[in-house]
Amino acid sequence: MPQAPTTTPKDTAPQTPLIDVMGGAARRELPVLDHGFLALIDAMPRLVPQGLTADSAIVQAARVSYGQGTKQVSEDRGLIRYLLRHRHTTPFEMIEFKFHVAMPIFVARQWIRHRTANVNEYSGRYSIMPDRFYTPTLDSVRKQSASNRQGGEATFPLSDPDQARTPEQFLEFLRDVEALHPRYMKLTEQGVSRELARIGLPQNIYTEWYWKCDLHNLLRFLSLRIDPHAQLEIRAYAAAMLALIEPIVPMTVEAWRDYELESVRLTRLEIEAIRAHTKGQAPDLVCENKREQAEWGAKRAALGLGPAEA
Repeated sequence: MPQAPTTTPKDTAPQTPLIDVMGGAARRELPVLDHGFLALIDAMPRLVPQGLTADSAIVQAARVSYGQGTKQVSEDRGLIRYLLRHRHTTPFEMIEFKFHVAMPIFVARQWIRHRTANVNEYSGRYSIMPDRFYTPTLDSVRKQSASNRQGGEATFPLSDPDQARTPEQFLEFLRDVEALHPRYMKLTEQGVSRELARIGLPQNIYTEWYWKCDLHNLLRFLSLRIDPHAQLEIRAYAAAMLALIEPIVPMTVEAWRDYELESVRLTRLEIEAIRAHTKGQAPDLVCENKREQAEWGAKRAALGLGPAEA
């Protein structure tokens, strides 16, 4: 006669409660620019053991262990700092964030150069582009940088009547191009396809997308787009992104600030200049490239080695 199958008693050990890294919110949103926003709508992992943060997923992947509570939180912090310090980046890919973003098209075209995320953008072929345009304030219109061909620097002094007129003319120009939207709408009503009608709209019109990225590549994005050399408008979105993820991965953000964002990277030539300084010589860069010389001048000041030679 066959024997009845045996059963294994259920594990009666108390389970660590799980908490939502987003505090139960379906969406956390911050306003950016005049009509834009950046919203965090999901994170992976979404649930973590009580008392931990999503940083624990990095630690778990690095140790190739599924056990919880085998290490102290202080040890987790040390491991995360070690991983970032030595560029062991794979464990940071275990965390993902998904954002909903509304931004001017010119910001989106800079953003999309980071080809390490999943993106789905609002379709101007399928839907009408909304009447929503980015307009900078009068005192934020920037002059072309004399040292950086792709950037702007100081603003126009509004106290000077001659120079104040230029920002006013720029905003008048934007109002003129924004006036194209009613004509765009009328042409679509007359039967012109949306995919063609949209090509006459300016780059300061807003678009939207969903953007999902793992933490490793998100930190690379932030390193480049929070940098003072990045365009002011995309820096505003990067700052909002950092504010939303920092409470979820605080140990990682702390280490990233220490080892990347607020650190100084040195080239071989710069190290040789520092060695010369320790021997009582001027810490000059043996290089004729003007941009490298300027970058070294900034690093010299940050390191307390004095300003670069004129």
